[in-house]
This record gives sequence, structure tokens and C-alpha cells, in this order.
Amino acid sequence: MAGAGARTRAVAAEVIDAVVSRGRSLDAAIEARETKLPARDRPLLRLLAYGVLRNYWALQEWIDTLVSRPFRARDSVANALLATGLYQLTDTRVPDHAAVSETVEAVRILRRPKLAGLINACLRRFQRDELAARAPDSEEARWNHPSWLIDRLRADWADDAEAILAANNERAPMWLRANASRQDAVTCQARLAEAGIEAELLDGVPDALRLATAMPVEELPGFAAGDVSIQDAAAQLAARWLMTGSPQRVLDACAAPGGKSGHLLELGGENFDLTALDSDAGRLERVRENHTRLGLSATIVAGDASKPGEWWNGVPFDAILLDAPCSATGVIRRHPDIKLLRRASDIDDLSRLQASILEALWPTLVPGGRLLYVTCSVLAAENDNVVQGFLESRHDAIEDTVLPNNNIRDLMRRKACGYQILPGTGGMDGFYYACLVKKVS
Repeated sequence: MAGAGARTRAVAAEVIDAVVSRGRSLDAAIEARETKLPARDRPLLRLLAYGVLRNYWALQEWIDTLVSRPFRARDSVANALLATGLYQLTDTRVPDHAAVSETVEAVRILRRPKLAGLINACLRRFQRDELAARAPDSEEARWNHPSWLIDRLRADWADDAEAILAANNERAPMWLRANASRQDAVTCQARLAEAGIEAELLDGVPDALRLATAMPVEELPGFAAGDVSIQDAAAQLAARWLMTGSPQRVLDACAAPGGKSGHLLELGGENFDLTALDSDAGRLERVRENHTRLGLSATIVAGDASKPGEWWNGVPFDAILLDAPCSATGVIRRHPDIKLLRRASDIDDLSRLQASILEALWPTLVPGGRLLYVTCSVLAAENDNVVQGFLESRHDAIEDTVLPNNNIRDLMRRKACGYQILPGTGGMDGFYYACLVKKVS
């Protein structure tokens, strides 16, 4: 009977293959398959799946060297398994003998016993020939990004592209958001310290705490009760920025999974009226779950943000948070599958969608109100280009360039329109912000 280690590697190969060969998201692929394993083996599953996808191009270059003929399409899972074995030999603390033996055994679990000898020979040749010490042949293998994205980053960020590429391949830290309606970040930090959990604060992001070591959410003091949430510090800027001036009627467009709308509710107070909108009714269940954990509620609506005539009651909003659908190129370190799933052709389609949503929501904003345009992209086509095009086409829109506080100035890059946080700055994800004000006629 196969051991637990081999089963974990077999499931990891299935997850990786689902992303690479069938275009599934990494989260969905893990969720669909992790029930095959006991809870104690799931952290290793995630370590292997995330690690292989972070290093996909370098691993594939080694595989192309080791295998004389590419794996057949029906054996693509074996390619994923070989990548899993190579990753263990180069970037984990798994002993080499275990990495080889458990990976070879996993071939049989995957019902490819005839490939066991090939996998074994490849892994041992990789060790013998010290392939890991060789310089990569391609830019893709060097940076573990697709060439189209490398080119885009160099075009948009000539002086920062390599730092962005490197940051994208790092493991993201775990950030918390203290529930400001119950405790400030300093109090939360002390509470964590009492539980033996080390966390540091970040100037300019009042509710944020970065854990020294990531941990299961159920072990966080107060998480189940809603005293603290998981949210990257860059994403936490949105709610406090929008709530400047204390708007009472607010729309969170594209609200799922509910992190930013939860933050808005924490800051809003008793008479706060929040509408959380998303086109995906299934994802709105996550929004409800997040709000319920916080002990707060909003009006939750399933609808297309680009078609307000289908869901808007005609009463204008004081403020709108537009967390626009985007390439997510600023959060690759959290979602390495983005590098494989996103295509160059997606960017123009996304920028058109972003512009259409921005144009459609503008009439729902009260004169004098503010719309905060946000993406987790680092590409100009989705960010300052969209905002600049909108401002040039509207006589009633201006940009408010005043930041919510001066402490975040050094964390952000001023763009032609808006501000950009680059991945890794202050330990944060990559986010873009532009605050637009509707003129009072």
C-alpha cells in the first residue's frame, strides 16, 4: 500500500496538471482534491503545488533537458509529477532520498507504472549532473514568468521590472486587519503577543499587522469572533481612503469575497448604508460569510456593475469603491497560477471592461462624491491609462491627489493618474489607487 508521502505528491501533481493543462485556478484545483488527503498532509500539498508553479519555467527547462521526448498529452500529469520531484530537490528541506523514492512511488498511484523508471532516472540524473547549478537558457526560466509579462513589466517599469519579477516569486507574508470597531492595531498586537504570536505594525496603514510566521486562521485570537481578519496591508488602504469625509451611503462594486466591504462596515458606524455588489452570486456567499463573522451586515446584491439599470434604485451613492476586475499581476506572489493562466490578449479586454464599468457607475455617484478606482494590477493599461482616458472624456470628473495620510507617501509611486504600490514594497502586494471626484455643477 502506498505511503502518505507518495499520495501527497500524486495529489500535488494532479493539482499542478489541472492548472497547467486544463486552466483551473490553483485554489479551485486544491479545493477539489485536498479531501483525498488527511489534514496533516495538506500543508505539504500546498507547499509543493505553490512551489512548482512559482518556479514553473525553470523546472520545465530542466525537464526538457532530462526527457528526450515530451510526455504525451494523456501523461501530462507525469510531467507535473517530475516537476514536483525536481522542486523538492532544489527548494525544500525534503531529504533527497525521500524526494526521489516518494515521487517515483507516486507515479504508480497515478496509474502510470511504466513511467516509474523514467521518473527515477531523470531525478537521479538531475542530481548527478548538477543541473540546478547551470544558468538558465531563457529569460522565462531565469525569471519564472511568461515572456509577454516580462516584456510588459519592462515597458511599464523600466527601472523596477527585475525587482517586481523577483518579488513575484517570493512567498507573501500573512497580514491581519484589526477590527477598528473593537480594537486598534496596537491592542491587537499585544493580544497576539500574549498568545506567543509576533506581529509588526506598518506606518500609514492603521489597522494592519504583519505576522512573523504564517499560521492557520483558526489559531488566531479573536478570528472566529470577528476581532481580526486576513487582508494584505495594500488592500486595507481602500476602505480608510474611501471613508475620508465619512460618507453614509456607499457602494462596494465587485465586492466578493468581501474583505474590503467588511473593512468598510467596521469603519462605517451605526447609520452606515453599504451595498455590496458582485456579478457572481456564488461568490456573494463568501461576502455573507465574512460579514456574519464580523457581526455586521450590508445590502448584498447580485448584479453586473456595468449595467446599473438592472440593480440600482436611482438613489445616488456618496462614495463608490470600484475594485475593478483585473489581471491580478500585483498579487502573483499569492497566486502563482496567474503567470500560467493569464494571456497577453487578456489585458486589452480587461482594460475595456474596466473603462466600461467606470463609465457606467459614474452616474450613480452624487455630485461632490468620490469614486476610488482600485486594481491589484501593476500594468499601466489597466491603471493610469484607464483613469486618464476617463478623465479626458468627462467634464465633471477630477482626480483628488491627496493621500489619506502622509505616512504612505513613501510606499506609493505617483503615476500620470493615481498611485501604484509595487509588489514587495513594505511587504505588501501590488495595488493601484486613483481617487476621482464628481464636480458639483
